[in-house]
Formats: sequence, structure tokens, C-alpha cells
Amino acid sequence: MKDISSQTLPYGKILPVLLSFVVMGFVDIVGVSTGYAQKEFDLSPEMAQLIPSMVFVWFFVLSVPISILQNKVGKRKVLLAGIGATALGMAIPFVSFSYGIFLCSFVLLGIGNTLIQVSSNPLLREVVTAEKYPSILSVSQFIKAISSLLGPLLVAMLASRTGDWKNVFLVYGAVAICTGAWLAKTPIKETHEQASAGFKDCFRLLKDPVIAFMVFAIFLTVGIDVGMNTNIQGVLVSKFDLTLEDASLGISLYFFSLLVSRLLGAVILGKMSHVKFLKWSGWLTVIAFVCLMVSPSLETTLASIILVGLASANLFPLIFALTINRTPKRSNEISGLMTMAIVGGAVVPFIMGLIQKSAGVDFVFLVPAIAAVVLSFSYLKFGK
Repeated sequence: MKDISSQTLPYGKILPVLLSFVVMGFVDIVGVSTGYAQKEFDLSPEMAQLIPSMVFVWFFVLSVPISILQNKVGKRKVLLAGIGATALGMAIPFVSFSYGIFLCSFVLLGIGNTLIQVSSNPLLREVVTAEKYPSILSVSQFIKAISSLLGPLLVAMLASRTGDWKNVFLVYGAVAICTGAWLAKTPIKETHEQASAGFKDCFRLLKDPVIAFMVFAIFLTVGIDVGMNTNIQGVLVSKFDLTLEDASLGISLYFFSLLVSRLLGAVILGKMSHVKFLKWSGWLTVIAFVCLMVSPSLETTLASIILVGLASANLFPLIFALTINRTPKRSNEISGLMTMAIVGGAVVPFIMGLIQKSAGVDFVFLVPAIAAVVLSFSYLKFGK
């Protein structure tokens, strides 16, 4: 245990770590970028959906190896490497710009974000007391949500004022470099932990049918989130003939609804059973997707997008927390499996692209709707 001699928060160490959550939120630029790239390179729907795949596949490949590596080199170094990879990915499109180079940029963004996701939360724990950690962690997730919300707005503003939507990468790259420089100059004493779980320890837990189902539930939850993020813009353009700039505001509405729902969720969970909250979140998400698929007008479509965000926002933390609380002694292994399940953000949008190509834009949300139906039964795994 660390010796904490004062209750005063060390803001000089907390702030640069919290700023890394702004960089973490940059990954959600993949949604609005997919729409612009599809238009710029004249991509088919499934080729466009390769862009988010290049980002989220790295969670499956790298999560456990990174957790093992950071035990040896330290969380701060891993976080700095993630911020550096993100900054490099933001610079590549200005050196050369083609579809292949664009994919490489998002590969670096995905690798960087995986490094940041694995290292930032435990590093934040190193600079605050155990009593303060939950509240500071809530602040960090709020910061990430704000970063995700502002992304599409920033793209639309830069596209209209500078004539080039890619200038958002310059802004993101500059923020990443400043964040990395501040963190590099901030000394943080890290505690030594036991070795992280390996692949065998993680996958052995899948013999438990409850854990296996909940890992799959995380796969579907992230797939729904990324599928919404990467397809809202295209659907609004195709169905209602909006410009890309106007359609990107639909993504901001989605992220704003996520932000509001997560704030409300913190209050509701203090008064309602977590299992009941999971049950109603699942079924409301199904209803929201039905409304979205049959929506006849722009206004009702935007309202349905907001409803999807409000209903689904708390699925990930609910599933994660309930599964960890069920088997707390295996939390490291379960966390590793669930982090790898974020690869759903690569698979589900790609399937949505295939559906759009074969059946049309009206059916693109059928895949996340089916995923929501499966999730709506997840509460049954926890009994009473």
C-alpha cells in the first residue's frame, strides 16, 4: 500500500493523467471520418467499414500482452507510448493521403488507444487515494465523453471554415503532443503488482457459461456503439439528403445522449437494482432500434438516435460491473477477456456494411437491433 500522508489531491499529477482521457476520446472520430472517407475515396459500404475495423481489432490482439508488458516497464511509459502512437497516426494523412495510408493512420490510432485504455485507469489509481479513486474515475469518463461529443462538431466547423475536414487531425495531434509532453515531465511513483493474467488464465474462464455469455455481451455492446457512431452520418445523408457536415451533428446528438444517460445512471443506480437496470436498458434499446428502423422523417430519426443513446449508454458498465462482482477474485482475468471483447467494434460495423450493400440503407440498423435483443436477456444470467 502507498503511504498517503495528506488528503490534499496532487493535482499536478492528476491533471496530466486526466488529460490522457481527452486523447482516449479521439478514437470516436472514426465515426465521422468514415463518412468523409467514403465520399472522398468513393468506397463501398463494406470497404468504408474497414476503417473502424482497423481501430478496434487491436483491443483483441493487444490487451492482454500490454497488461503483461506494463507490469515490466510501468504504466506511465505504456501510456506515453499510446499517446505517441496516436499523435503519429494523426500526422500520417498530411504526409500522404490515400485510402491505404488512411487505414494505416487508423491502425496507429487503434494501437495507441489500446495502450491508453489499458494503462490510464490503473495509472490514475497511483496518484489518488483509494477513497478518492471512484470519484476521480467518474470524472475521467466524463472527460472522455466530452472529447467524443466535441469531435463531430469540430470536424464540421473545420470543414466549413478551412475547407478541409482533415484539419481535425492537426488539432488532435497537437493536443496529444502537449499531453505527452506534460505527462513525460510529471514523475509518478508506481506500485509493483503481481504478474498480470496470461492468455491461458483468461480463456480458461470461458468454460463458465455466465462469463462466456457476458464477454459476448460486451462484444455486442461495443459493436452497437461503434455501429451507431459509424453509420449515423451515412444514413442521414442517404435518407434525408443532408450534407456530411449537417449529418455529423447526428453523431454529436448520439454522444450527447450517452453523456446525459451516464450521468443519470449514476443517480438511478443508487436507488434501483443493477440487474433491473440492466433488464430495462436492454429492452428499451430494442424499442429504440425498432423506432429508428421505421422512422419516416428526419425529426423522428434524430429522436430515435437520442433514444438509442439514452437506453444503451449504461449497458457496458452494468455488464462489466455485474460480471466482476460475481467473481471478484478473478477480476484481472475477466477484465482481460472483456477488454479483448471490444473487438466487437470492428466486427459488427463491418457486418452492417455488408447488409447495407446487399439490402440497402433501410436495413443497416437490423444488425445492432438483433444484438440488442440478445443483450436484453443478459439480466437473466444474474438471477435475483
